[in-house]
Amino acid sequence: MKTPLRFLFAALAALAITLTSARAADAGGPQLGIQTWTCRNMTFEEVVAFATKYQIKNVQMISKHIDPKGTKEETLRKKAVLDQAGLVCYTFGVNGTSTNKEDNRKLFEFAKLMGIKLIIVEPKNMAEWDNLEELVKEYDIKLAIHNHGTGTVYGDPATVQKILAARDPRIGVCLDVGWITAAGFDAAKIFREYNGRVFDMHLKDKRVEPAAPGAMVDDKKGGKKPAGPTVLDVEIGTGQANYKELFAEIKKAKWSGVMAIETDNAGFAQDPNKLVAGAAAFFKANAK
Repeated sequence: MKTPLRFLFAALAALAITLTSARAADAGGPQLGIQTWTCRNMTFEEVVAFATKYQIKNVQMISKHIDPKGTKEETLRKKAVLDQAGLVCYTFGVNGTSTNKEDNRKLFEFAKLMGIKLIIVEPKNMAEWDNLEELVKEYDIKLAIHNHGTGTVYGDPATVQKILAARDPRIGVCLDVGWITAAGFDAAKIFREYNGRVFDMHLKDKRVEPAAPGAMVDDKKGGKKPAGPTVLDVEIGTGQANYKELFAEIKKAKWSGVMAIETDNAGFAQDPNKLVAGAAAFFKANAK
């Protein structure tokens, strides 16, 4: 019996080393995910099949695909489908929030039911932060502030920084790389300046094209005004986002969050296969 036991212990030790190494490797860099806004023309079941096709385990759901205010039975049914497919709904949003704490509580209860430890939000009213912070402390679930472009509530990183400085460290950022770029900021620099408070990223790219000289557009008063720049959502790695330096910063910080593929381009959303295949290849070539 001594020899088989020795082999068994050796095998178990080797397995432990392998699992430890796998976990270390997994934690040593960013993970690929998909934001299901990219698949907004699909049903929940089609999203599951699509993510499985591209071997993307981490799924960030919009309410069309899993409604945080839906019934417990429907939520658990969809969770079972994800579990069966080997997928993880690691977060959801971008969620609307309220000055009503009990309305916001529904998001945290949904997250708790799903086993989710991060909620993506973009509160329109700064007065909402008091009750949101209370819920973060109560549930020990993180919040990540999503940014859109110029003129939106969190379009300027300085606004986000003020919130981070004043709030619980479990309140951080969902850095939308495309929108931060379109707003005129360097994604690598902003990632560094958020100093460990980036919890999630949207893997997106944009290109800003200036208006033609003298171009005019209709204003809201029935007249004309000078045309502004055009913001185009493009294939990831082909726009103006500083991904080279961003990935360098990610590696330096040993950041191991999820970069979720996302597009605002309606054409890509009609058939996201090319976009997602290209994004996955781009991520594989640059992230590790």
